[in-house]
Amino acid sequence: MGNPMKIRAASKDGVTEVKVLMSHEMETGLRKDASGNLVPAWFIAEITAKLNDKPVMTAQWGPSVSKNPFLAFKIKGGKAGDKIAISWTDNKGDTRTDEASVT
Repeated sequence: MGNPMKIRAASKDGVTEVKVLMSHEMETGLRKDASGNLVPAWFIAEITAKLNDKPVMTAQWGPSVSKNPFLAFKIKGGKAGDKIAISWTDNKGDTRTDEASVT
């Protein structure tokens, strides 16, 4: 499990903008270590966003996403005080879920 995500969610005129900074190494499986051995692939494979426990976004990623990825998206609805939850699962089965309140 990685470090906590930094989540910001703000609602304006019926649209909620969500910004997420995830902490993950995101190895492609193509890089070699100092000994010349390939570093195994390790990346976030799926992300899910929920607004008040209702799924609003799902994304599937691969190994070409950068280390500590940043994700931003907008959704219709949401108001101050609502809960936004972001979950990810990586290709090794590790998971992380964090929540934030919409402002």
